[in-house]
Amino acid sequence: MEHFLAKMERKFGKYAIRNLPLYLIICYAFGYIMNYVKPEWIYVVNLNPHAILHGQVWRLISWILVPEDTSLIFIIIVLYFYYSIGRTLEKTWGSFLFDVYFFTGFIMTILGAFGLYIYFQTAGKDFITVFDTMNTMYSGTCPALYGGHKAYTMIANSFSTYYINLSIFLAFAITYPEVRVYIFFIIPVKVKVLGIIYVALLGVNVAMTFIGGIRTLGTELGIMLGVITLVSVGTSLLNTFLFFLYSKRGRYKSPKEIKRQHDYKVKIKAAARQTHHKCAICGRTEESNPNLAFRYCSKCNGNYEYCSEHLFSHQHVK
Repeated sequence: MEHFLAKMERKFGKYAIRNLPLYLIICYAFGYIMNYVKPEWIYVVNLNPHAILHGQVWRLISWILVPEDTSLIFIIIVLYFYYSIGRTLEKTWGSFLFDVYFFTGFIMTILGAFGLYIYFQTAGKDFITVFDTMNTMYSGTCPALYGGHKAYTMIANSFSTYYINLSIFLAFAITYPEVRVYIFFIIPVKVKVLGIIYVALLGVNVAMTFIGGIRTLGTELGIMLGVITLVSVGTSLLNTFLFFLYSKRGRYKSPKEIKRQHDYKVKIKAAARQTHHKCAICGRTEESNPNLAFRYCSKCNGNYEYCSEHLFSHQHVK
């Protein structure tokens, strides 16, 4: 797979989206604004396969605008944080690999949503019927523009950018495990610790959804409710497993190897930019002024080099 990705990058790397994290942050910011201006707009853009199959194809892309459920105070911090780690990964991996990583999670999420739709169209029809008649936050009319069924609207709201962003954070935590972030700008915590905590919380959340669903809806319907959460989490984070579960020889490179190769390339480029000649008077080099000639002065006490303009006009160092 490593060789396949390298081959694809050589062939299609020029088409990679440069600075993708910036475009994502712009989408997220627009989603936050719309969420506060008109909260119900989410039901028109979320990932609802039932609505997509009935002509609302824009939802295949527009669901990326659905924001995380966070307070207004932390929005700017969240946006800056995701932009920062996204740009760091893009610089480390390269734009092509970062794009592949992101869009793998994006596509897997869409496939997961359609998988759930097929599941509830076949084995989960009882869940759709029961949920549509329950007095829930989705009660009342549910026009076709909102997806037709309240159950499908609820399922669609299980998919958002939260888990996509979490996959980017986990990628950063695996690539740069020793980097410290400051909780509340005070408490230093290594990102690998935060990554472990996030994964543990996700596992607890999935388990509690199963348990809570079984208690309130019964075993069969409760399991179906848990399956919704499990699929929405699992498909969004599947790119993390695909990229980091494998390493060399037919498998993906490990994050540490990618980082090591990136650091090596940076050092090589820095060494290539180092100049061999520099005038002790004006500071010009053969890189900034390739037409200048440089010579050492034999009358100066020490190794002092001068350009052709200052070689005979400088004061000798004694």
